[in-house]
Amino acid sequence: MASPFLPGNSPNVHLLKDKFHKSQHFDYSGGVLLTGIDKPGIGGGILPGQRIKPKSSVYPQVATGGLPAWVAFDKQALCFEAYFQEAVSGAPDEMNRIRKCKIYFHLEDDTIQVVEPEYKNSGIPQGTLIRRQRIPLPPPREEQFYNVFHFNLNQQMELFSHVFTLTNCDQFTTDFLTKCGVILNEPVAVPEDPYRSLREKMEKSMSPLRPYERRDSLRQFLEHDQKVLRFFCFWDDTEAVHGDLRELVLHYFLADDTVEIREVFLPNSGRSAASKFLRRSKLPKHAIKQLNLPGEVSNRTILNVLASPRQGERFLLDSLKTGAIQEEFYRDSDLKVGGHLNVYGRKVTIADCDDFTKEYYRSKYGIEVFEAVQYKAPEAPKPPRLVPPYNGFGSEEDSLSSCQRLLPKPPQKNLQKFMEYDKCGLESNVLKFYAKMVTTSQVDSDREFIVSFYLSDDSISVFERTQKNSGVLGGMFLARGRVKKPGQELFKSEPSEYFAAQDLHVGAVLSLNNRLFELLDADEYTFTYLEQHAEQFPKANIGAILAKLRLIPEEKRREIRNVLTLSDPTNTGFVPFESFRGLLMGSACGLSEHEVLVLGRSFAERRQPEADLASMLAVAQNVLKKKDFDQLPDMARVFEHRDLSRTGRTSVKEATAICRTFQLPLSDNLLTCLLEKFADGDQIDHHAFLAGINWLEHPAPPVLPDDTIKFDVKLRREASGVKNINYSSLVQEVFPIGPDPVDQDVEESTK
Repeated sequence: MASPFLPGNSPNVHLLKDKFHKSQHFDYSGGVLLTGIDKPGIGGGILPGQRIKPKSSVYPQVATGGLPAWVAFDKQALCFEAYFQEAVSGAPDEMNRIRKCKIYFHLEDDTIQVVEPEYKNSGIPQGTLIRRQRIPLPPPREEQFYNVFHFNLNQQMELFSHVFTLTNCDQFTTDFLTKCGVILNEPVAVPEDPYRSLREKMEKSMSPLRPYERRDSLRQFLEHDQKVLRFFCFWDDTEAVHGDLRELVLHYFLADDTVEIREVFLPNSGRSAASKFLRRSKLPKHAIKQLNLPGEVSNRTILNVLASPRQGERFLLDSLKTGAIQEEFYRDSDLKVGGHLNVYGRKVTIADCDDFTKEYYRSKYGIEVFEAVQYKAPEAPKPPRLVPPYNGFGSEEDSLSSCQRLLPKPPQKNLQKFMEYDKCGLESNVLKFYAKMVTTSQVDSDREFIVSFYLSDDSISVFERTQKNSGVLGGMFLARGRVKKPGQELFKSEPSEYFAAQDLHVGAVLSLNNRLFELLDADEYTFTYLEQHAEQFPKANIGAILAKLRLIPEEKRREIRNVLTLSDPTNTGFVPFESFRGLLMGSACGLSEHEVLVLGRSFAERRQPEADLASMLAVAQNVLKKKDFDQLPDMARVFEHRDLSRTGRTSVKEATAICRTFQLPLSDNLLTCLLEKFADGDQIDHHAFLAGINWLEHPAPPVLPDDTIKFDVKLRREASGVKNINYSSLVQEVFPIGPDPVDQDVEESTK
């Protein structure tokens, strides 16, 4: 049973309403009282049974794509061709006038614009006839406006009391109206305007007494402006008294077909330098014996000269140009390498041209062969400049600069190489090797050195590691600088040879500061850099190393396969690196120590070193405690600031950058391993990481001082060294069973 329609039992439709204005329903028009049936109710609401017509066009969804019209049709307009007829009063030649125009309907806001194209000498103000605006329909529907569905071809539209007839439209308008469901009528022709046709006939029949000759040189100027053909020429004037060979440079300007010739004056030639051999002008093909006076030669002839005291003077130009002189000038088609020019009686030969000129003739005329004309003897070779030997003062470069100029300048450094190989971010461009001194002294043989080679300037520095109770002070052993190779004469004219990056590799022996150093190992960055630039470092080229192994005789191959198989009794496919290294170094395979290391790194067992997280945190807290590092709260605030999503996780790269910013006093290997322990993919839990290294709030058990050094060294060697070798893959690739034909290309490349 439904509830009675009483107050409180039905919903109040005006409960959330905040507008209660009334619409105007009564109006006077021509003295008659009218009521508005389409006026809304109180507050702008629709009355029962009332349908408000939309004020703008309602497009189908297929045309708008579900977007509002002001977004879907932004800057889009329909274009119609139309005309209207205008009555002309008081003119005997025309009764009415047909005026063509274009109607633009802007889809975004239903505005209309009418524009009449301008015609030459029409005498009528033309241009925009109706500015862009919404136009109401003619009475009695003036409260409505034109929309897209009011437009069609072969129909009339009244716009502000002007009747326009739509004749045609563009392709976009046709496609749009068809998509909206409008069936377009066939286009119609525009009626002919009698007066305009009469004016066109009159203009065609008119022939001026002095016709204007149009010479279109603007197009040539715009297309070829600042484009100049350059030819290298010579004029052989040796037959004349005191004459010689004159070198010339001919410039042909494509913008106006003019020619300019300049003479090349050699040093100490004895000739005064003139500005130009021939000023810029058109060059005639035939030499003129005598130049004509100004006005003597004209392209037109004056006929029927009448002189009368009453009528004055009258002149008539010859339209047939009977007295014109046709003079031929040189064009670009007349110029070619090996050809001759007549420059006012002087025979000039074209010997060569520049690259732009060759490309121009190649693209325009299809000429591919440009054989230069040799007109002068080859230059005599310059005598070598003997450099005095080094005198011992300063460096060799300083002594050489004092011989090159009166006021010596300091030698210039290779700035381009410095900018290319200078330190940039994590790319240090420094090759570091672990070395020991080659000596018979027991004390010196136990000393450890770090040899650093700087790629930016080919300099070398040697640093000695401090060892407790060794009796030797550590520190800088050799300051950074370029080092000469041993065995060179001191006082000589030739420049000395210095150690280069290709001379440093594992197993090499260097003479530095009159001491011999053997390079025993390198860091991971050095190995990676040498392998990435294998074309510059043959010792790190894995392709060349494998090619050397393929050249081993079959008997020795079989022996190596057997030894590797016996070294793996459990048939795991892996052997220790030391056994593998001893086998290759003892088999006389022709491989150096560095090449064996590169081969081992290529076929190494890919395992990450395992380390105890508790020990790593203990060592890290011990280092931070010694350094009195108390910026962990500041680091926590920076981590929170970078964590925009508030997930408590940060990328490994960003965490490393934050630690570097605060100068966290941990070694690179220890910091990298700690971040890997707290990482889950590419993100780390920075809360757990900061809590683990916080030596104030979460102290770890104490560690011995020696454990810190041993742990860091062990971690570095395990991370960059090679433990096991996958010899099965090596045997399948290098030592296959059966005869192995040697590739001639590989053999020649290795030799």
